[in-house]
Amino acid sequence: MATDSWAQAVDEQEAAAESVNDKAAQSLLNKLIRNNLVNTTNQVEVLQKDPNSPLYSVKSFEELRLPQNLIAQSQSGTGKTAAFVLAMLSHVDPNNHFPQCLCVSPTYELALQTGKVIEQMGKYYPEVKLVYAIRGQKLQRGTKLQEQIVIGTPGTMLDWCGKFKFIDPKKIRVFVLDEADVMIATQGHQDQSIRIQRMLPKNCQMLLFSATFEESVWNFAQRIVPDPNIIKLKREEETLDTIKQYYVLCNCKEEKFQALCNIYGAITIAQAMIFCHTRKTAGWLAGELSREGHQVALLSGEMQVEQRAAVIERFRDGKEKVLVTTNVCARGIDVEQVSVVINFDLPVDKDGNPDNETYLHRIGRTGRFGKRGLAINMVDSKMSMNILNRIQEHFSKKIERLDTDDLDEIEKIAG
Repeated sequence: MATDSWAQAVDEQEAAAESVNDKAAQSLLNKLIRNNLVNTTNQVEVLQKDPNSPLYSVKSFEELRLPQNLIAQSQSGTGKTAAFVLAMLSHVDPNNHFPQCLCVSPTYELALQTGKVIEQMGKYYPEVKLVYAIRGQKLQRGTKLQEQIVIGTPGTMLDWCGKFKFIDPKKIRVFVLDEADVMIATQGHQDQSIRIQRMLPKNCQMLLFSATFEESVWNFAQRIVPDPNIIKLKREEETLDTIKQYYVLCNCKEEKFQALCNIYGAITIAQAMIFCHTRKTAGWLAGELSREGHQVALLSGEMQVEQRAAVIERFRDGKEKVLVTTNVCARGIDVEQVSVVINFDLPVDKDGNPDNETYLHRIGRTGRFGKRGLAINMVDSKMSMNILNRIQEHFSKKIERLDTDDLDEIEKIAG
C-alpha cells in the first residue's frame, strides 16, 4: 500500500512539473501547428477609455490598426502576431539606422518564431533590418545597433538597453510584450520587463498580449501599459450547450479501458481525444488501444515541441483516429472530425481540487464548428465522484450516468 502511495505521489509530481514547464512549450506548439488563422466563435469584449475609438467594432486582430496603447487577450492563430508586426513596420523610419521597435518574448524559441513572421511580412520592406537579442548573441562592447527592430528575451534585452547600451531606449517608438502569461511564469522575467519599460519614452506605443488574464497577469499588464485600450475574449462557457456530457462508474483503470472498448464497439466515432493525468497512464492506454487494433497517436510532455507538432498534424490529417494525451499537450488543437472527448482521468489542480477551466478546455475540443459533441468522464473512486459533482455544480450542467455494459444505452447517446 505504501508503494502505491509513493507511486501516486511521483505521478502527481510529474503532472505538476509538466504543467509548469510546458507553458512556453505549449505556446510554441500552438504557433507551429497553426499555419493559418483559425476561425473562433469567441465574442470580443472591448473595454476602453474612449467610446468613440475605432476599436469599438473590431472583431479580429487583423482588423486592428493598433493606434494606441493596448492590452489584449489572444490565443495563437488569431492574427495577433501579424497585427503587432504591422504596428512595428508602420512606425519604423528606414532612413534612421538605430533600433525603433522592441519585441520581448519569454523564450528563445518563441522569439525566433516571431522573428520569422517579421522576416516574412517585411520582405517587401528590405531596408528595415531585424536583430535578435537572445542567448548566444555576442556583440562587442561599444557596438551601436543599426537594425530598426530588435526581438528577444527579457534578460538579454535589458542588458542591451542598460548595461551594454547597444540600444538607446529613448528612441524606441513601439514596445511589444508578447505571451505575458508565460512571461510571469518564468522567474525574473516580470521584473526585467518592467525595468525595460521604465527606460522607454512616454510617447512610446505599448502593446501587451496574453492568452489568459488571471489576476497576476492583469496586475503585470497594468504596470507595463499606461492608459490602455483593452480587448478580452468573453469566456467560452457557451460551448457546453453543444456538448452532451456523461460519466461511467468504474473501479480501476482496467475497467475504464473495458468501458472504452464497449463504447467503441457500440457507436461510430470519427476521431476521439482521450485525456490522462500522467504520461505513465497515457503510455499504458495507448499501448492497450493499439493492441485492440486502433490507430493511436500519443502526446506527452517529454516529447520535443517539433515532435508534438508532427503528431498533431498526423491526427489532424486523419492518419490516426485516436489521440491519447496528457492535459498540457492539448490546448489549442482544433480538429473538425473530433466527435468524442474522453476524460480517462478527471482534471485536478496541484491541490487535488477540480480544475474547471481545464475541464472546459478539454471537452471544448468537441462540439466545435457548430457541431454537437460528446464528452465521457471515467469515475473510479469516491474522490473522482466528488470531483465530478463539483464540476457539475460549477457549470450548472447535469452530467448523466452511462452504463457501458448496456449497448442499447450507448447507442442512444450517439443519436
